[in-house]
Amino acid sequence: MNIAFVVENPLPAALYGGTERVVWGLMQVLARLGHRLWLVAPEGTRCPFATVIIRNPRQRLEEQLPEAVELTHFHVPVPEGFSRPHLLTVHGNSLPSNISEQTVFVSRNHAERFGVDSFVHNGLMWQDYPQPELKLPRKRYHFLGKAAWRVKNLQGAIDTTLAIPGAHLDVLGGYRLNFRMGFRFTLSPRVHFHGMVDDRAKAELIQRSRGLIFPVRWHEPFGLAIIESLYYGAPVYGTPYGSLPELITPEVGYLDLSAQALAEHIAVASYDPQRCQDYARELFSAERMATDYLARYEQVLSGAKLCHRLPQPLNIERNLPWS
Repeated sequence: MNIAFVVENPLPAALYGGTERVVWGLMQVLARLGHRLWLVAPEGTRCPFATVIIRNPRQRLEEQLPEAVELTHFHVPVPEGFSRPHLLTVHGNSLPSNISEQTVFVSRNHAERFGVDSFVHNGLMWQDYPQPELKLPRKRYHFLGKAAWRVKNLQGAIDTTLAIPGAHLDVLGGYRLNFRMGFRFTLSPRVHFHGMVDDRAKAELIQRSRGLIFPVRWHEPFGLAIIESLYYGAPVYGTPYGSLPELITPEVGYLDLSAQALAEHIAVASYDPQRCQDYARELFSAERMATDYLARYEQVLSGAKLCHRLPQPLNIERNLPWS
């Protein structure tokens, strides 16, 4: 196939860039399978396996795409009036205004909350990640995510950790002093803040972690922090919201609505790091994701609709129950 991808930010991702990592991995696999790719992206983008088109916001996108492009995969809102074969992946809990039945969500729960059943689980190119040492001693727990987002519930992760005798928490993606949350200052010496970490630092910390503590208070669309932690051999402890019940089985983690209940389980839990990594590699690889998307591309090109109805906008519940 001849496929164009349209993204919001430059590729490859400089630091975290969750959506960018997903797209990059998908494109790598498709290129390896022999598909011809174009990447429509902002200045600063480079890609050795696709033809890069720097998007001109003053020109209609259809005029910027070569005639050879058979299908366009959007990871940004589809421009009004775009008429060529395409599909859109919605990565967040906000629904673009110009929506159609040619839409894919990133988990079953994510799709169902918009009244449809079209989804493809995210995957990552694990070959691009450092190979973890799964037999290293694991002494602390970790939180991975944008700590400034209240829905990620860093405070809940801290409360859970402090309820475990002697436990320490590494916070990846946040700072001890935070004014964006209406002023937060965490005093406990058992909580260690590392700010925004790069791949190497993330690998070093998580491969020594006893588990990801992830008590989100919204319906998580997917949660790349979950599968990254599993890849590094760390089980996941969280809340049963959004995608988490789909992604976390009893073999690789535990879900509950209470900090005390999570802490009590974690204190006695034992999970196999190799089982966690095998689970992530098997179910959440870029190769599996590419296979699923190729099936959706064929549907679109055959004239079929991906959703049985138009996805409906909804009010996103936040501050879901947590004690």
